[in-house]
Amino acid sequence: MNTNMKHSILCIALVSALIGCGKESVPPVQVERPALTVVVGDAAAAGGNTYSGEIRARHETQLGFRIGGKIVERLVDAGAQVRAGQALMRLDSGDVGLQLGSAEAQYQLAVADTKRYRELHSKGFVSQAALDAKEAAFKAVAAQAGLARNQSAYATLRADRSGVIAATLAEAGQVVAAGQPVLRLAPDGEREVAIAIPESQLANLKIGAVAEITLLTAGEDAAPLAGRLRELASVADPVSRTYAARVTLARPASTVVLGMTARVYFPSNKKSDGLLIPLSAIFQQGKQAAVWIVAADHSISLRPVQIAAYRDDGAVISGGLVAGERIVSNGVHRLAAGEKIRAIESSSAR
Repeated sequence: MNTNMKHSILCIALVSALIGCGKESVPPVQVERPALTVVVGDAAAAGGNTYSGEIRARHETQLGFRIGGKIVERLVDAGAQVRAGQALMRLDSGDVGLQLGSAEAQYQLAVADTKRYRELHSKGFVSQAALDAKEAAFKAVAAQAGLARNQSAYATLRADRSGVIAATLAEAGQVVAAGQPVLRLAPDGEREVAIAIPESQLANLKIGAVAEITLLTAGEDAAPLAGRLRELASVADPVSRTYAARVTLARPASTVVLGMTARVYFPSNKKSDGLLIPLSAIFQQGKQAAVWIVAADHSISLRPVQIAAYRDDGAVISGGLVAGERIVSNGVHRLAAGEKIRAIESSSAR
């Protein structure tokens, strides 16, 4: 290799070294991890509960025929408004008609026979004992005739009061027994909301508890109707394991119609001795619970807390937190002490 070539290589190496020394090293960019956070609110209220229910009448009557027979006509449908005395259903009246005809014939015969005995007694042809026996027989026949007339009237089922037909339980062509329910009538008057209370919330409710009732058809902005818990079952439903309850409306409006869906809210004034935070904000370290506190520079630190109670809507903290502090509300097991986060506002802890 000649001298000129060596000189050229040396110059190139020297220039490369000088260029490399002129560059400054760029520090790695620290990426802040996004994390959901929430501001701890004031003393947590043991918030009320909301239940869905249906508008029902306070009293509902099961209507049935007083005699058995075959239904030949149903005159009303479910939801129909009826008045007292209105015909609702009819039975086949063939048999009761024959019985009525026979009883009426026996009655007419007894009337004529008794009249004749009275005339004979007045003339002294029959004794008083014979007349008394005939009079007793006449009363028995008259009672049988009256019963037959009633039985004939019972073939038509009539409303005993004004109201709304809540349900039809039998159809034309069906043979029913005496007293078997065929219609359910909801009389005019008080209206209630039928709801079901879960076993876990039974202890929070007492008879007479104030309720706020919102109709689904009224919209979210409508003012709630006032109500009170009137009835609470003492035995759970064997299938749903819930307790049936009735909430009566203090002043039912004209817009309240049977069968409407309603939401019943029971507010609570009970206060908890602590702060309410989401369950997902708790970082468990063995037996010690802790939360990630977010500082002003978005750095985080782990702080032990004391949990007073666990609820469906969160955990009640009795110590270790101050109202107004910001904590990480989700993804707490992916964080490290001193790490900086990009705080994303979550829903309120209350």
